[in-house]
Amino acid sequence: MQSKGLIKFLVIVVSLACLYSLSFTFVTRKVERDAASYAGGDMAKEKAYLDSIASETVFNLGIAKYTYRECKAYELALGLDLKGGMNVTMEISLDELISNLANKTKDEKFNTALQQAIQKSKTANRSIVDLFIEEYKATGASTSLATFFATKDNATLIKATSSDNDVRNFLQKESDNAIQNSYKVLRTRIDKFGVASPNIQIQQGTNRILIELPGVNDEARVRKLLQGSAKLEFYETHDNLQVYPLLENVNRTLAGTLKATETTPSTASTGDSTAVDSTDNEDNLLANLGANKSESTDSSAISANLAAENPLFSVLNPAVYTAENGQPQLATGPMVGMANLKDTAKVNAYLARPEVKSIIPSNIKLLWAVKPEQRTPNALSLYAIKPAPGDNPAVLTGDVITDATDNFDQNNTPVVSMSMNSVGAREWRKITAKAAQNREAVAIVLDGVVYSAPSVNEEIPNGSSQISGSFTIEDTKDLANVLKAGRLPTTAKIVEEAIVGPSLGQAAIDAGVNSAVIGIIVVMIFMIAYYNRAGVAANIAVLFNVFFLMGVLASLNAVLTLPGIAGIVLTMGTAVDANVLIYERIREELRLGKSIRQAIADGYKHALPSILDSQITTFLVGMVLFFFGSGPILGFATTLMIGIITSLFTSIFISRLIFEYMLDKDMKISVSLPWSANTLQNANFQFIKKRKTLYGVSLVVVGLCIVSILTKGFSLGVDFQGGRTYTVNYANSVNLEEIRQNLDNTFNLTTEVKTFGSANQVRVTTTYHINETSDEADEEVLAKLNEGLSKVEGNKYEILSSQKVGPSIATDIKDRAWWSGIISILIIAAYILVRFRKWQYSIGAAIATIHDGIIILGLFSILDGIVPFSLDIDQHFVAALLTVLAYSVNDTVVVFDRVREDLTKPGAYSKNFGDIINHAINTTLSRTVITSLTIIFVLVILFIFGGEVIRGFSFAILVGIVVATYSSIFLAAPSVYDLSGKKHFTTSTDTKAKVVTP
Repeated sequence: MQSKGLIKFLVIVVSLACLYSLSFTFVTRKVERDAASYAGGDMAKEKAYLDSIASETVFNLGIAKYTYRECKAYELALGLDLKGGMNVTMEISLDELISNLANKTKDEKFNTALQQAIQKSKTANRSIVDLFIEEYKATGASTSLATFFATKDNATLIKATSSDNDVRNFLQKESDNAIQNSYKVLRTRIDKFGVASPNIQIQQGTNRILIELPGVNDEARVRKLLQGSAKLEFYETHDNLQVYPLLENVNRTLAGTLKATETTPSTASTGDSTAVDSTDNEDNLLANLGANKSESTDSSAISANLAAENPLFSVLNPAVYTAENGQPQLATGPMVGMANLKDTAKVNAYLARPEVKSIIPSNIKLLWAVKPEQRTPNALSLYAIKPAPGDNPAVLTGDVITDATDNFDQNNTPVVSMSMNSVGAREWRKITAKAAQNREAVAIVLDGVVYSAPSVNEEIPNGSSQISGSFTIEDTKDLANVLKAGRLPTTAKIVEEAIVGPSLGQAAIDAGVNSAVIGIIVVMIFMIAYYNRAGVAANIAVLFNVFFLMGVLASLNAVLTLPGIAGIVLTMGTAVDANVLIYERIREELRLGKSIRQAIADGYKHALPSILDSQITTFLVGMVLFFFGSGPILGFATTLMIGIITSLFTSIFISRLIFEYMLDKDMKISVSLPWSANTLQNANFQFIKKRKTLYGVSLVVVGLCIVSILTKGFSLGVDFQGGRTYTVNYANSVNLEEIRQNLDNTFNLTTEVKTFGSANQVRVTTTYHINETSDEADEEVLAKLNEGLSKVEGNKYEILSSQKVGPSIATDIKDRAWWSGIISILIIAAYILVRFRKWQYSIGAAIATIHDGIIILGLFSILDGIVPFSLDIDQHFVAALLTVLAYSVNDTVVVFDRVREDLTKPGAYSKNFGDIINHAINTTLSRTVITSLTIIFVLVILFIFGGEVIRGFSFAILVGIVVATYSSIFLAAPSVYDLSGKKHFTTSTDTKAKVVTP
């Protein structure tokens, strides 16, 4: 074996890297178990415990230390279907954007075109900007489009004389800005909400933003938070010198009203060793609170005493600096204090107390910064804002901003340039003149948090300003986005929503783990039972494969979903495929009389082309799923692709290293047991001779499936048809027809009710208010659902999960599903054409995959309503279908590779082409059967133990593997025989192709 030392080194490096990546997950799980044990079931107490140690070091590697918060950022996160929580898709209303950019014109043709574009966008997978321009042209209007958009606010961006193409570019740029700015606003709101490990991402090529909030159980609050309009405001500020006496008063008031036992903080960051009397003068208090902040104290009693007498200042450090004389002095500016992230909630609680609120004047408002500064990564600054009297406390709002860009000044320092319209410029001149005169700052506030509070150096007369500070390039980009968000002329609404309760999530975890463990055990037993000692080597490779797979997922910060676990279980089955190919070739080489060392070397060498071809085709399908899928399907695609890479590495290199070790130690190596040594060894089935009969069988089955698809159709999942789906668990068994009748009467339309797992659990799907995505519509649907469900007397129920999909996004999901299937087949056909250099092979593979796809679709149509589990056509089904198509090609390519190999042997062209294909199928038959059986074992386990959520998914793959095995044997290669006119030709890439008539 060449480069053995390099491979060993690589195995060690990859193993250490995976162990490092997974170690963060081990640490966070231990901390969370400790928190749960400490809380004893009290969720508030558990959260408080985790908050208190967020900034504490929990993982010490010697060369690096990590806090709990940092470990959470690197852990292998669980998806909503495993952890519970809320998944939301927000859609930015680009039609509203277009209308607002045109100052809500009353022009009839303009508005007609916009309405037509909205309707077409629901079914056409195209930009609403392009649709709107097309529709407006179709009206035959004589007024130029640019006329509508050349307003005062847009004067610097578009002119009345601009062309339609300029208008398109302008609208597209504003659309992109609206999406990016909405993303920024939503990101900030989610960070404020305090969700652990949230996931928020723009769905590329769309006007949608996907948000996953694990562990959230206050859905109404989330909806309100996410759908609120962004509110950018400019405020005058107070100076710290003016506000400190007030904070001192608050501190004294709290000390007088709180008991010592209630004011002991988790940590006191004030850092002095002497107790402070609350009646001391300001200088003495400052000296005690502000001195020696970098020093730590070992006296918890003194710290507790300090906290008891100065409750506010024990968690909020006043804004001070060390003067030349070494004494702390109050800093100037609007920042009045700083608190550790874990202590901000306590500061808020203190400031919200009635006795404190009563002494804070109405013209002082204390707001937190949006995020920590670089020099204080674990602390937030508190600012003193000066609200104006009346209904409009801000001196200026963000709607006056026309543009904002991140830039660099003459010293190459990151700055933000901001411009305003004429109204804003006029007010800005007054504001900056006053602030410059009094040496004050102006705070930029979005959604109640301070993004920046720059000092004003001079009056700004024209509305064009430059904001500078201790900014990074990322800071200026963020601030520019925030300023543009202030003129965000559109809103975001929820068009898709899924809620998973924690109990259902825990059940999914249990089912996933059980299926994975049982799957590993079954695979390992089978490999040893069939391949003897070689099976042990394969098992070690499989274990390494799972370890590497989990490590890579953790290093990529991937989110593990239930379909992802299914992908891991499936990967364990397919990982064996490479070993089976190798072992079957070793057995062939041994039958030729070669030594075990030579047989192993040749077995790996000859099996490699088939291994690569079969795995690459599956990887290509995984890529299609990754780019066209969303949510849990992304998790499945990611796991599938990574699993293919890791299984190739472990099967080719690690198992080879084990064999080399055994050979060096003169250990006996066997690749079979007596009962399995001759399995299908002398197979000589006449596949070509019987092909027409088998063609007929396939045509009859395909015909029946097509008839069922056209007549009976499918049961579409909510993500394909739109609507709302709820998983409901009753205390006792229920009658489906009774529930269906109750809900039909309540909703006044047909409701879909199916058993979901056990007899006391159902899944309800309704299209009531399908076009309404507002909170009011959600509440009405839920109220009617509860009304119908409660009619089952004496049987308590609980809604475990819910999902909402708007009709526009359902159409988009269907379109993406169709395209993913078509593109997968085209990519596979193209790959086979490149590898085998003949179109007959591509068409043969395409015939087999289309055959498999139709049969799986047909079975889902025929069996729907007959089998006792859901057979909905949804995203999970599409993932399963494409996986089966990939496996079908995987199997087919192995046969094709053997045909190609046999054609390169001496005397091949003197043989009948049909005999060559027969020989190829028969010699690979044992590999095909063993691999299929292994995967079928794993899928049966996944089907039984994997849980109801993926039962339809695992059933589709299970049936598909059986069908794919059939088609790869009986259809693919025989089709090549007929398509080539029963003539054979070389497919070698290094010889000129030729056709030979036998």
